[in-house]
This record gives sequence, C-alpha cells and structure tokens, in this order.
Amino acid sequence: MKNLFLFLTLLVLSVSVNAQQEKQQDTTKTQQLDEVLVKAVRVDADSPITHSNVSKAEIQKRNLGQDVPILLNYLPSVVTTSDAGAGIGYTGIRVRGTDATRVNVTINGIPYNDPESQGTFWVNLGDIASSTESIQLQRGVGTSTNGSGAFGASLNLLTDVFSEEASAEISNSFGSFNTRKHTVKLSTGLLNDHFEFSGRLSKIDSDGYIDRAFTDLKSYFLQGIYKDENTLIKALTFGNVERTYQAWYGLTKEELEEDRRQNPYTYDNETDNYWQDHYQLHWNQRYNNNWSTNLGLNYTKGKGYFEQYKEEEAAADFSNLIEDDSDVIVRRWLDSDFYVLNANVVYKKDALEVISGISYSSFTNDHFGEVIWGSDLAPNTQIRDRYYDGDATKNDFSVFSKATFKLAPKFTGFVDLQGRFVSYKTNGINSDLNEFVTDADFSFFNPKLGLTYKSSEKNSYYISYARANREPNRDDFKAGVTDNETLNDIELGWRYANNKVNVNTNLYYMFYQNQLVLTGELDDVGSPIRATSGESYRLGLEVDANIAFNSKFSTSLNVAVSQNKNQDFTTSLDGEFVNLGNTNISFSPELVIGNAINFMPTKNLQISFLSKYVGEQYMGNIDSENSKLDSYFVNDLNVNYQIKPNKLFKSIVFSGLVNNVFNKEYVSNGFYGTYDDTWSVPGQTTTLDYAGYYPQATINFLLGMTLKF
Repeated sequence: MKNLFLFLTLLVLSVSVNAQQEKQQDTTKTQQLDEVLVKAVRVDADSPITHSNVSKAEIQKRNLGQDVPILLNYLPSVVTTSDAGAGIGYTGIRVRGTDATRVNVTINGIPYNDPESQGTFWVNLGDIASSTESIQLQRGVGTSTNGSGAFGASLNLLTDVFSEEASAEISNSFGSFNTRKHTVKLSTGLLNDHFEFSGRLSKIDSDGYIDRAFTDLKSYFLQGIYKDENTLIKALTFGNVERTYQAWYGLTKEELEEDRRQNPYTYDNETDNYWQDHYQLHWNQRYNNNWSTNLGLNYTKGKGYFEQYKEEEAAADFSNLIEDDSDVIVRRWLDSDFYVLNANVVYKKDALEVISGISYSSFTNDHFGEVIWGSDLAPNTQIRDRYYDGDATKNDFSVFSKATFKLAPKFTGFVDLQGRFVSYKTNGINSDLNEFVTDADFSFFNPKLGLTYKSSEKNSYYISYARANREPNRDDFKAGVTDNETLNDIELGWRYANNKVNVNTNLYYMFYQNQLVLTGELDDVGSPIRATSGESYRLGLEVDANIAFNSKFSTSLNVAVSQNKNQDFTTSLDGEFVNLGNTNISFSPELVIGNAINFMPTKNLQISFLSKYVGEQYMGNIDSENSKLDSYFVNDLNVNYQIKPNKLFKSIVFSGLVNNVFNKEYVSNGFYGTYDDTWSVPGQTTTLDYAGYYPQATINFLLGMTLKF
C-alpha cells in the first residue's frame, strides 16, 4: 500500500513539475480553510470535469421541507422521484440514467452511501439542506472520491461554514398534505476571534400525497470550531430519527386509473423506523503559502427496522416459529457502525497544484429479523425470537494523487490516479432463510486524465478520460454476481462566459463492461434488483446556459439528449434465451430539459417559473411497450420576498412554492417484471409481464417564513 501511494504521488509530481511554464498569483494564503474539507473531492471551474455548483442562496430559495434530490431537480441530466409523491421521505435521484446506487455522495469529504447497498437514503438526513453551505454535482466518473466509486455522478455537500457574527434564525413552513417544517438555528459568532458554536434543530412532517404515506423526521446539527490564521478545527455531529409509512408497493395501471392516491398497504404500522447519528472531526492546517493538510475522522451509528404484516405465511419461511397459515408481524433490523479516516495534503505553487491523500473506512452491519406477533405461534416459541440472523463487514481503502498544472500559456493539464482496495465478508442466514456467506476482495486502479485549452478570457475547451471500477453490492452477491463493473468515460466540453451569458456544453461517451442495470423488478423490501447486461454505453450531449437579459430578467436552461443502449442483450422469453440486439437501458430517458425564468422587479423580490421535461423511458431492458413510462412536463412557481427591518430582525424572508402549477397527473417512476406461464397451456411456456407505478402529486403548495436575528 505504501509503495503504491509513493508511486502515484511521485508520478503526478514528476509530470506536473516538468510541465510548469507560467506563474500565477498564489492563492493558497487567502484560500478559505473551510473549502479544504471538500477540496480533495471537488473540482475548480476550469477543471476538465463536467460539473454544476449549487450555492447556499440557491438552496434556500426552495428549502421548505423537501429532500435534497428534489432541490436538485433542475440540474442537467437529473431525474428525481418520490415514493410518497410530495418530495419528502423516500426520494431518489438519477443522473444520466444511472440510479442512486451509482451516485457517490460525500458530506465534507466523508462517504455517505451505505457501503453494503451502495444506496443513499435521504430520509435519514432530515433538513440537511438547512445546514448545507454548497453542493457540487459532478456528472460522469468525475474526480477521485471517497467511498463507493462514482459510476455516473458524484454529489458532495459542504456543511455550514463558520460565522464571524452571532446570529439566530427561525424558519417555519407549511403546505399541502399537512406538510410542516420547523427549524431553529443559532450561532455564537467568533468568540475571542477563535471559537464559534452553532446548531440546528428541525422537525419535518408530511402526510404525503399517497394515502397514509406519512413522514416524521426529527433532526439536529451541532458544530464547534476553532480558527486562527492557519488552522481550522471543526467538530460536528448531525443526525436524524425517521418514521415513514411505506409507499413502495406502487399501483397497477388499473389502480392508477381508479384512484391514483390509494395505498395498497393496510396494516397501520407498515413503517420504516431508523436512527442515524454522525460524528465528524476535521483539522485543516495551512503551513505556509504552499502547503496545507486536512485530517478527517468520522463515526456513524445507524440502527432501525422495517415493520411488516404478512398474511397466511408458511412455517418454513419463519424457522418454524409459527404454524402454517399463520398471520405474522415481523421487524427486519439493521444495526451498523461506520468508521472513516481521510488524510489529504495539498501543495500549491504558481501554476501547480497537487492533492494527495488516503481514505480508509470500516463498516459492520448486523441483519436480523424477529417475529413480534403471530396469530398462531409454534409451541416453545416466544415473541421477538429471530427467524434469521447474519452479519457483514466491509473495509475500503483508497489512495490517490491528482494534479493541475500548466503545459503551455493556454493549456492546463489534469492527472488523477487512484488505487482502491475493497474487502467484503458476510456470514449467517439471510431473510430468505438461505445461508449467505461471502468473502470477496477487489483491487482497482482508476486513472483520470484531462486537458483544458483556454483560447480567450471568454472561451475554454476541455477533454478528459476517466476509468472507474465498482464492486457488486449485497443484493448483487445474493443474486450470484461476483464480477466487478468497469466504466470508461470520455468527456469533451466547451465553456463560454461573459458578463451576461454563461454556457457549458459537453459531449460524453460512457462505455461499460459488466454494467449492472436495473431489471425493473423490486425485492421484498422495495429495493431495485440489478442484473449484468454485458457491454453497454451511454452517449449524450448536455447544454447548460445562464443568460441575464437585464437587471430584472434572467433564465437558466439545460438540455440533455442521450442514447443509452445494452448491446447484444440476451434474455429468456417464452422458455428460450434470445438475443434482442441493442435495447434501451432501463430508466434512461433520451431527453431531459430543465428551465428557470427569473424575474426580479425589485432587489427584494424574486419570482421564478421552473419547468422540467422528462422524455419517455423504459422500466425494463427488453423494450416492452408495457414497461414504458410516458414523458411528462411539470412546472413550478417559486417566490421569495425579503424585508430588512431597522430593528430586532436582520431580515424577514417570505417564501412560496407552488409545485405542478398546471395540475399535471404524471408518473416519474415505477417497476416492471416478467414471469413464465407454464400452466395455462400444458407443455408451453409463455412469458408474461407486469408493471407498477408511483404517481407524483398534482398541484400543491408550500409557504414559509424565516426570521433572521
């Protein structure tokens, strides 16, 4: 490990030092130490990495209780969905057609994706937007990051930076479906020019658009900092307790037409209950104008259960804890511990910047299920007896070195080399009562190269190549998948900027080996099932433009056009394996458009009309018409008005959001599967299919007021 780290660092340094030709004013001395927290996983404006930045001010305009994916809905190539239909609770994000398990998420550089499932559960980060300073979304492989490899996008959050002045803030909002959000924030400001303490408490409730799909979130964020000219130490903790009624069962086409708000679940406690607490310590140190370091430590504790009612179950499915045909209520538990260590060093001089670092994480997770009630328990059994029990351990170590350097007066090079080493082990009995034993190790080398050509102050062009590898997740291993996936990503971009116009345009070609695509089916807890598609690719064009017509009118438009194909896709149909040739990759629309028209009649008032178009998409990979989701076009209206009184309050901000202003009935997500009918006609196999849908809310509103002291 040490030799590999030394090799990567020396290789990048040797390439970079020889390439320096032009000196620039050193900015390390004035660099915000807060930004060092995410410098290892973020990129700069001129980097040959396709990305979008979202500031705190942009986040707060629509921060009325909805989850982070919904707040990012209008970014390029982004498609979002909500189980409950209203953007609160279980929400998801897809980027360039890749699902949430492929989007690497970090918070202050600390991995957030669940190491086993590789998914991101925003329901466990209630109101994190109120404690977020900025967000960067990198599309494609992006730069080296920590945790599960980015396989379509990476999303990193920087939490609140320190405040020079004491402040307090009270935010309250309410809206449709009995939605309420209550937030209190406090900051002491800098005490003795060195110390600051701040915190937030939040409560979010919503009944959901879908019947009884309620969400109950209680969250907190506490932070203490020590700061001087060259040192920033941050100790922070944040967490959430959630209780969410399940809505992942979806609706059939007939149920959708009958009553799109109905929920097939009838048990009154068919809920998800989970607690998650994060503890982070960051030490940023600047030694001189050239050298700075960051050390990050993290511990995350997660524990909770999914409660479920099952009718007339077989005794064999519950380790003989019940008699046959007994009704039963079970709780399926997770109990996890997650430790992370990040260490980075930054060297900057003239036109050269080198960042090198390591990341190590250790994750343990207990999986077990218990019977909490049965209409007909077996003799000598008791409530809370476990019917399955297993554990898992995953260790993840990565080492990287990346450099930005001048090759010529108008050319800037970028080199990023990462080695990643993963170990995953499981033991015990799984929820299907089968033994689940895994012992797998992976070693990945992920190189990234790029070049930026700045032809003028207004125009720049870039080209990059990146390679990523990714291990299977827990469900993939259960399904017999043991090979890793490999992604090669080529990006070609043009950026233009002047005082009124900012345009980012890029072409991408992402080609895969052993890509795990969503089959469209769900497992028994609503998680998507994946299967290896062999060779596949995503080819697309993205255009992102911001135009200021004058001081009062502006627009932000993005368009993503893509082709997403499985190559020589084989599947079983009517009892035979057939090659369908090139088919569409599931959940990958060919056209996604976002637009915002902004009007500021005064400096205190902003009115934004937001539009989102998502083209038709298939929920499976066999191009079945029954698996097709229709395109949809949805519009929102966002209003923000700020008053600055002379006394008591620094400001009073009124916010309003009308979602789906034209009352469109649409579906943004669903599931699809096939099964073989071998009984209707003796000796003949006929493949049949089924589909389910998640309807999204029709017209609804949120209103809020924020008092800043």
